Amino acid sequence: MVNETPVLIANVRLIDPGAQLDRPGELLIRDGAILDLGQGLGRPDGVDIIDGQGAILCPGLVDMRVALGEPGFEYRETIASAAQAAAAGGITTLAALPDSAPAIDDPALVFLLRSRGEATGSLTILPYAAVTRGCRGEEMAELGLLREAGAVAFTDGKRAIANTQLMRRVLSYARAFGGRIIQHPEEPSLAEGGAATEGELATRLGLPGIPREAEAILIARDIRLARLTGGALHFAHISTAEAVTLIRRAKDEGLDVTCDTAPPYFDLNEGAIGDYRTYAKLSPPLRPDSDRQAIAAALVDGTIDAVASDHQPRDADDKRLPFAQATSGGAGLATLLAVTLAQVHGGQLSLPHAIALLTCRPARLLGVPAGTLARGAPADLCLFHPERIWQVQAGKLPGKAQNTPFDGRALEGRVLGTWKAGRRVFG
Repeated sequence: MVNETPVLIANVRLIDPGAQLDRPGELLIRDGAILDLGQGLGRPDGVDIIDGQGAILCPGLVDMRVALGEPGFEYRETIASAAQAAAAGGITTLAALPDSAPAIDDPALVFLLRSRGEATGSLTILPYAAVTRGCRGEEMAELGLLREAGAVAFTDGKRAIANTQLMRRVLSYARAFGGRIIQHPEEPSLAEGGAATEGELATRLGLPGIPREAEAILIARDIRLARLTGGALHFAHISTAEAVTLIRRAKDEGLDVTCDTAPPYFDLNEGAIGDYRTYAKLSPPLRPDSDRQAIAAALVDGTIDAVASDHQPRDADDKRLPFAQATSGGAGLATLLAVTLAQVHGGQLSLPHAIALLTCRPARLLGVPAGTLARGAPADLCLFHPERIWQVQAGKLPGKAQNTPFDGRALEGRVLGTWKAGRRVFG
């Protein structure tokens, strides 16, 4: 959307990790794009001036793992409500999972998701396409046609691709056109019926357990298949120390293997499910603190390539059940930035590194021209104050989904403004 009046955002700290930019300055928007940035830009005639009051101005966040309720589960979330939550969280681009109803396994549905994102005026939706028809794990979808339609990668969402021969075929086939396969790393037969990480806590709470080995076993298998095929492989929301070790070794070997994690796995541990808090029932489940620490360390050393919200909207009725029967998943759009910043406030990450995990690095993985403050790029921007405190309150979050595992948490880092193609969509 075009801005008729130029806008100058002044008195900000400009951070663009992809360009190694971190300095005070200002940024000029004209016709929806970044015209200039730096210091002493002057004041063109008719420009609207916004005083950033010393806050951080960075690229709009790129969230590479989001479940949208639409199509099929609009009672949980709609594209419009997700766009509202994303804007409040500083997110201007997101990659949408395909395990909807119907699954995104047809080129027409890829086009539809992209166009509905554009229709919001505040959000670019990058569709993932299904690896298998209906995300059922049985028959490979038409990956080439889906890629031509605009799918940025291929995944069956929260369903692991369990069949080894099928996984080998899709890695080989996608390699021919540079496609990346995204795996939910959890061996299904080990995870079936489980509600929490197997161990002392699950036993004490009387909950069926999922062994941590379920994650490592599938990752180890798929790394071998990536070595065999030369295919591009990405593991989503990794959560265990052993996963980190396996992926680090694969990277050291030079395999095209990448991964992301989500804020719960470096900020919370399995103790958050105490008193049977179903908002903290996630997939994969929360882990012991030793795993949480390993995930946090992997953010620092670069083993983990990006941080994604892993937004999984759930209705109140999905969660108001006994813990073992409640649906897994947590809302994450509005809290993505602030929970990641907790690693900065704790001294583990530098601020530019944290922003890179949310902007240029996921954009690079997805192969899209986002997550940048480059001159001429669309003015997709996030203005935030890293120390402003707010409290997460389920029921008062932007958007429809309220099932946050961070309910009641005080966080430092508040989004003050979000711009999409030069148009202010939040703040």
